[in-house]
Amino acid sequence: MLVTNKAPQVKGVAVLGSGEICESFELYKNLGPKGAVVFFYPKDFTFVCPSEIIAFDHRFKEFQDRGINVIGVSCDNEFCHFAWRETDVKNGGIGRVQFPLVADLDKSWARGFDVLFNESVALRGSFLLDADGTVRHAVVNDLPLGRNIDEMVRMVDTMLFTNEHGEVCPAGWNKGDKAMKPSTKGVAEYLGENGSKL
Repeated sequence: MLVTNKAPQVKGVAVLGSGEICESFELYKNLGPKGAVVFFYPKDFTFVCPSEIIAFDHRFKEFQDRGINVIGVSCDNEFCHFAWRETDVKNGGIGRVQFPLVADLDKSWARGFDVLFNESVALRGSFLLDADGTVRHAVVNDLPLGRNIDEMVRMVDTMLFTNEHGEVCPAGWNKGDKAMKPSTKGVAEYLGENGSKL
């Protein structure tokens, strides 16, 4: 189980958002000021994967504005990543996404995050890391099941809120909603005011 524990100390080759190939990309040196989202996907030049990567790219500024870096990872090589970035979306590419794509050829990232499937590809794992590398949220989807990027934005908001205020976030909490004090009295007060909305 990774949640509540530190993410693995992994490094590798990555194609950066600038298009530059970085031969020594280290996870812990690439956390944002408030953390990072690390997401795994099975393969470049496939079907569900581009929809997720492009969705992350469309929300990239939302993550950046929250102090969160985004890092994509698959077991493809860096030249495949680079070619996919250079291919227009209309032709099956992802375009020049703004975040790094790690080339996990030795599968150390996929093994470290426990998403390696059949020793060949990564499952659709999404991990939210705090600024110190602690994994605060994790979800892993089977290969055909695409993820919801808006839910990851929501989880970033819950993490940042609880880090700042020490309160807890109830079911369906969104930024700007009332939270709860971590006590039975706080829960009772919250449910008394909001129970019908759950």
